[in-house]
Amino acid sequence: MSASAHAVTFTRPGSPNLGDARRLIGEFRSTQDPSSWPDPPSGDGRPALLVPGFLAGDPSLTRMAKWLRRGDWVTTRSGMRVNIDCMEPAIKSLELRLEEAVESAGRKALVVGQSRGGTFGRVLAVRRPDLVETLVTLGSPVLDQMATSRSTRAAVTLVGLLGSIGVPGMFSSSCRNGACCEEARAQLAQPTGEDLRYIAFYSRTDPIVSWEACLDPSAELVEVTGTHSGMSVSRMVWTRLARLLGR
Repeated sequence: MSASAHAVTFTRPGSPNLGDARRLIGEFRSTQDPSSWPDPPSGDGRPALLVPGFLAGDPSLTRMAKWLRRGDWVTTRSGMRVNIDCMEPAIKSLELRLEEAVESAGRKALVVGQSRGGTFGRVLAVRRPDLVETLVTLGSPVLDQMATSRSTRAAVTLVGLLGSIGVPGMFSSSCRNGACCEEARAQLAQPTGEDLRYIAFYSRTDPIVSWEACLDPSAELVEVTGTHSGMSVSRMVWTRLARLLGR
């Protein structure tokens, strides 16, 4: 079954509020002290590619990368300063980085993607099953990339307008339905391979993305409590992920 064919009703998030800000601060504090980090999953020298979310860059996943390296994962960053590029060229760039990491390690990779980064990771897993052993998505709306809050959709519209008038490094309005990203959109909707371990984290209290849009029928679904942006620094997420990857 393809992701797009899965019947689901999306609950549109409202705008982030003071309670969301407090929860986000709590999530940052939960892994602020490296001496109290939960034990990471054992990587045994395997590669791990980390892909940030919309409007975010590699620094947003720095803490998670350090945690994984403590578990002997060889981390590779996306090279994104801000994740606002057209989907297809962004994924091609990630594919090259992933190829290099897998060739160097001689083993297939773990791909961790937050929000939009997770949708990119899902496309990579379908496009290059020879490179991806495990996919982990954090609050990624893979069933509908526009199932987001009103403020997020406004930011997407603004970036699309700027890209449409020729500002470099930004997706354009045509990326949603145009030919430039047709292959990537089609692969996002395809089922993932049977050999792929696919873990999708979601939160019903996510103020940015509709949690139902994260419920990919191809994935092992893991519900957590927390915010959208805080998933990558949440002790709860780290603990659950370590347990799952330790199986």
